[in-house]
Amino acid sequence: MARLAHNTFVPEHRFMLAAIAQAELALPRAEGGPFGACIVRGASIIACANNTVLHEHDATCHAEVNAIHIASRALGNFDLSGCIIYSTTEPCPMCFSAIHWARIDRIVYGTCIADVQQLGFNELAISNQQLRALGGSPVLITADFMRPECEALLARWQALPGARLY
Repeated sequence: MARLAHNTFVPEHRFMLAAIAQAELALPRAEGGPFGACIVRGASIIACANNTVLHEHDATCHAEVNAIHIASRALGNFDLSGCIIYSTTEPCPMCFSAIHWARIDRIVYGTCIADVQQLGFNELAISNQQLRALGGSPVLITADFMRPECEALLARWQALPGARLY
């Protein structure tokens, strides 16, 4: 990851592209929604996952939670301090909480909760910024990163004949 003066973080496109690629893997199977996540530490990808809610018949199988499971097993620790999660869409409140509890340093996301609400997904209209403020979370948030590419992912999912909302 690139850093500017004063330790300012600059997101890298390749990590969001990995999250998008994960989401695209599930599109033809219509196993979840158009959501992908990638967890990185330094310049290394630790875990990538997609949403498997419909495939697993489990409402908690969001891309971010799936990626946290994989990363925690890979690192042998629940504490993912020093990691950043890239998510194609703003994490829902459940996923934000999991990110907070895993001690992930930063969330970088493309589209926002309102975007998927408009598609018909059963989302709570609570932004990550609101959750961060209400809960006093130290998780840093970078919104609208590669938004056009993430919007295109949503459009590809919406055009699928088997696309299912949940």
